[in-house]
Amino acid sequence: MPRKDLLDIVSLEREEIDHLLDQAVPFKELFTRSVKKVPALKGKSVLTLFYEPSTRTLSSFEVAANRLSADVTNFAVASSSIVKGESVRETVETLQAMRTDYIIVRHSRSGLPSTIARMTKASVINAGDGAHAHPTQALLDAFTIKEKFPDPTGKRVLIVGDILHSRVARSTSTILKKLGVEVAYLGPGSLVPKVGPENVQRFTNYEEAMKWKPDVVYLLRVQMERQDVQYFPSVREYHRLYGVTEERLRRIDGDGLYIMHPGPVNRGVELCDGVLDYSRSLINDQVENGIAVRMAVLYWLKPGGEVIG
Repeated sequence: MPRKDLLDIVSLEREEIDHLLDQAVPFKELFTRSVKKVPALKGKSVLTLFYEPSTRTLSSFEVAANRLSADVTNFAVASSSIVKGESVRETVETLQAMRTDYIIVRHSRSGLPSTIARMTKASVINAGDGAHAHPTQALLDAFTIKEKFPDPTGKRVLIVGDILHSRVARSTSTILKKLGVEVAYLGPGSLVPKVGPENVQRFTNYEEAMKWKPDVVYLLRVQMERQDVQYFPSVREYHRLYGVTEERLRRIDGDGLYIMHPGPVNRGVELCDGVLDYSRSLINDQVENGIAVRMAVLYWLKPGGEVIG
């Protein structure tokens, strides 16, 4: 049963996740054709409402909507009445009057996409809210892993870095656990929450984490902009202790492990330059798969729901 909105991973049933991942397969197959568009959303309007900067997620949604033949409008927050003090409700009411079918929202405030979803008949997609959730990133991560491991049950994914501030870590670990994948966290003690999801091991030492024998090493971007205090001595020290250095990359290669990263990459912090040429790097796969997964999400949602508040 299609939903009106996609706000998080927690509320999705396993059957819904499987449906979206299966639906992304034929959409990805479109990329190899000479004509990469289908008329699935012809006549529908998609509006991107990004209160935070974005390159990959924003462009991925725009490409996905265009390939479904939807009309796409990028709502320029910086040059809108929002900078003059217009409230979120006033903005949404304006968009509602425009008969927008989909609103894709990114905001620094956790829970705001859910608030917007209650105000509008449009389908609302959470493109990242604070440190809370990033559901389409989680879906594309799961899709990417399933391409390598069609039955991912029992596989192990080590998520490395700034877990504390990462909506990606929260959403991706949630979806992977729903798919039967084992998940562990690695990072400085200050950035790995002591309280979190059940059945997620926590490591603060790289060597100990690798003894856990992961199949995938998922590196998170160190989010300097979300850190109001110093959580580690320096980026150089972080790279030495937790990053994929040239030496660690050789060991990862020898063990046949895959590497993932949601982007944008901080070179010399999370990873060395050699990772970009590593044969088992899935970073570019994630970018391509993001378009297919977001096409599946747009096609699955059904605008026109009730306005609650």
